[in-house]
Amino acid sequence: MRSRLTARSARLFLAAAAVTALAATTTACGPEDNGAAATATSSSTESADNGGNGGSATTDGSGAGDSGSGSDSGSSGSSDKNGSGDGGKSGYGQSCGTNDLDFTVTTKSQAGGYYLVTAKAKSGITCYLDVNTPSVSFGSDADGVASPVGQGGEDPIKLTGSTAAYTGISPKTTNSDSGVEFENVIIGLTEEDPNPAELKLPEPATVDKPIVTGWATNPANSVPVIV
Repeated sequence: MRSRLTARSARLFLAAAAVTALAATTTACGPEDNGAAATATSSSTESADNGGNGGSATTDGSGAGDSGSGSDSGSSGSSDKNGSGDGGKSGYGQSCGTNDLDFTVTTKSQAGGYYLVTAKAKSGITCYLDVNTPSVSFGSDADGVASPVGQGGEDPIKLTGSTAAYTGISPKTTNSDSGVEFENVIIGLTEEDPNPAELKLPEPATVDKPIVTGWATNPANSVPVIV
C-alpha cells in the first residue's frame, strides 16, 4: 500500500514540475519578449530599407549628375551650332566669282565708241567686287589684253538684287588701220580668275591696244578714255 502511494506521489511531483516548467517557458516568452522580437524584426527591416534607399540615392545622384552633364553638353552643342550658323551665312560677305554674276554688253558711241559691261548678282546671291578693275582680254594673245585706265574704280562694290556695277571697254585706241577682229570678249574679276566669262559682243570689234575702266555704280563713270 505504501509502495503505491509513493509511486503516485512521484507522478504528481513530476506533473507539478512539468506545469512549473511550462509556466516558466510561457513567462520567458511573454508579451514584452514578443514585442522586443517584433521591434528587432522591424529595426532589421528598416535598416535593410534604409540601406536600399541609400544605394538608390547614390545612383540617382550619379544619374542626375550625368543628366546635368548631358544637359550642359547639349547646351554647348546648341550654342556652337548657332554660332556656326551665324558665322557662315551662305552668300553673305563673300567675294564675287564670275559664276555669281550675270553680264550684259551694250554698244556706246561716246569716246569714239566703246562697250559697256553691266554686272549683276544672280538671284539669291549677295557678294562683293573686291578688286576694282576687271581683267579683260580679246583672245589669248598678250596684245589683246586691255590696259586699266583711271575711270571708275570704286572698291568694294556690294552686288545684290537690282544693284549693278559697270565697266567700259574700248577695243581700239590707235588711229591706224591695224587691228584684229573679235566677236567675243573675255572678262575675269581678277587676273587669276579660274573661270572667266566669255561674252558675245553686239557686233564684231577691231581690237588694237584696248583699255578698260574700273567698276563703278554709275555708268557715266565708265566711259574709257586715256588720261
